[in-house]
Amino acid sequence: MPPEEEPDFSLKETKPNIGGGRVSGGAKLTSSFDLVEETHFLFVRVVKARDLPWNNARSTCDPFVEIKIGNYRGTTKFMEKKPNPEWNRVFAFRKERIQTLSVDITVRQKESVNDEFIGAISISVSDIPTRVPPDSPLAPQWYKLEDKNGVNMGRGELMLVIWFGTQADEVFPDAWHSDVATVSGESIINTRSKVYLSPRLWYLRVNIIQGQDLVTPDKNRNPEVYVKASFGNVNLRSRVSQDKSVNPRWNEDLMFVAAEPFDDPLILTVVDKLGNNKEESLGRCVIHLSKVYKRWLPEPVAAKWFNLEKVLVEKSGEVKELKFASKLHMRISLDGGYHVFDESIHCSSDYRATYKALWTPTIGVLELGIIGASGLVPMKSRDGHKTTDAYCVAKYGPKWVRTRTAVDSFSPKWNEQYTWDVYDPYTVLMIGIFDNCHLHGEDMLGGPKDSTIGKLRIRLSTLSTNRIYTYSFPLIALQPSGVKKMGEIQLAMRFTCPSYTNLLAAYTRTLFPKMHYTHPMSVYQLDSLRQQATLVLCSRLSRTEPPLRKEVVECMLDAGGQMWSLRRGKANLQRLMAAFNVFVEAWKWFDQIRKWKNPAANVLVLLSYLIMLFCPNLILPTLLSYCFLIGIWQYRKRPRNPPHMDIKLSLADSTNADELDEEIERGSLLNRLQSKMVELQYSNQVGDDHASICQ
Repeated sequence: MPPEEEPDFSLKETKPNIGGGRVSGGAKLTSSFDLVEETHFLFVRVVKARDLPWNNARSTCDPFVEIKIGNYRGTTKFMEKKPNPEWNRVFAFRKERIQTLSVDITVRQKESVNDEFIGAISISVSDIPTRVPPDSPLAPQWYKLEDKNGVNMGRGELMLVIWFGTQADEVFPDAWHSDVATVSGESIINTRSKVYLSPRLWYLRVNIIQGQDLVTPDKNRNPEVYVKASFGNVNLRSRVSQDKSVNPRWNEDLMFVAAEPFDDPLILTVVDKLGNNKEESLGRCVIHLSKVYKRWLPEPVAAKWFNLEKVLVEKSGEVKELKFASKLHMRISLDGGYHVFDESIHCSSDYRATYKALWTPTIGVLELGIIGASGLVPMKSRDGHKTTDAYCVAKYGPKWVRTRTAVDSFSPKWNEQYTWDVYDPYTVLMIGIFDNCHLHGEDMLGGPKDSTIGKLRIRLSTLSTNRIYTYSFPLIALQPSGVKKMGEIQLAMRFTCPSYTNLLAAYTRTLFPKMHYTHPMSVYQLDSLRQQATLVLCSRLSRTEPPLRKEVVECMLDAGGQMWSLRRGKANLQRLMAAFNVFVEAWKWFDQIRKWKNPAANVLVLLSYLIMLFCPNLILPTLLSYCFLIGIWQYRKRPRNPPHMDIKLSLADSTNADELDEEIERGSLLNRLQSKMVELQYSNQVGDDHASICQ
């Protein structure tokens, strides 16, 4: 049995047929779809029908339209009891797979056993026009229905438009594709390509100062009071006030992550600990964020007194709110001078502040062409055979993009192109490939999870401007058995920068907004707020159509990816040793000079020493010239390809099975601990030591 071939984890330059074959390293193309291979489709848009004949036996008309091209068949929804239905549905058939001379469009009556024939239309493929954007859409027209013998029925018409186009057509994302013919009708929406926008995130700061004239049930007892703050699904609490009186003091900050639009109110409850794990609410106040002050400078926020309301529940079950004289002194503000981190700090795609007035101008445009993938591994089993239903997700800044799902294919072709505005050159583009597990009637939000096939990061500062990169990136996964290649993804990228002055000026600015330096947050505080931001984005993006599921968002945001492992520790140690290797080599060179092992080098060193001794004014020019020449020499050796996952640098190929198993087990344990912490935090069971995230 021949030995298995070692997988190739290297980066490969490709030459796809993009831009009409005019793409090279220095090419500058202008087409909006010049980074992907042009794919031709036959589009059929079924608009509506009129004057359809009724079923004489049932006196009803439940029509639907069937489009048949060779072995491919697509149908619209049937309209119950509507002789003049409207569908407005678009179908897309890949041109290269059309092996017939005509397109058969049939209108049928919905029946329980066999659908009844109403009328048909046959259009020759050679008569179908071609539309090239930005031409306006073709106008639909009425077609008279014919019977099975091709004779005009005299009644019934169908409005439709049919044309040849490419993926640049505006109806392409929402069209029904023949590639997903095996997908159940309700799940077709989950196969379409979409663009998502993250909501704008704010830091909500609640500074609880003191309370006044609290009304306690027991006048002879010193109350032990704390404040519980609830915003959305997040519950935080302050420490118990050290002033055990009816006028407690805290002077403590609680911070939340709020997303626009501000639908949820902020609810603050003053709670008295009675002992024996019993507590009693002394009052609460509800604050809507539309009334909260938004600040973008480190200016003080005016403190205000807020009235507390006592909530009473009568025996009948009716809830009443009784106002009384107790008050709570607080400062509440939406801090827009910070950047709300939802990604890891060292590989974030955006560093802008929340407040738009603090945004810097754009420095360029990033264009990404997702061409396809090859050699994907099977991810699940369906009908007795292994298969993969892959789709690609890319994120940069607040914009997420999702390609359509390639059903049952290990070498999917997407050929979709997207663009982003770039504000900082040291940001990172994140790309991930996932297996769609919701194509056959599974629950969109529940049920199985979409498995991660692989992901990669591309740092914009490593890309040359105005150059087209066409590469095949390996997809690498770390498993208990070792490092495994999950396939390859073919991408085309271009970072266009119209002004080099603005690009160089971006490197002179600070990485974070000013508030991060004047009023810094602790590492624990940033990590806790990042978890909140991740949960907010998971909640918002899962409510879109089709939903961007929680496991996909967490994978793209690298939630829980900051765990420590022995492999990472060894890799970081090797990098640290490589950084100090310069001094080690300098000492070895000095030792060789000292021991006179190389006479020629010793003579040159002595001559240099004598020149510096008798001509000290040449020392600085000589050092500058030396540094300049070294820079020119090293510039020739600069990397020409974008960086990718290096299994040797990360020690993924040399780590033993025990260390890999420990790392993966540690990761799953960390995820469970984080889920438990979130569960405790959201169920209001956080202890005093975890009470405030902004101490």
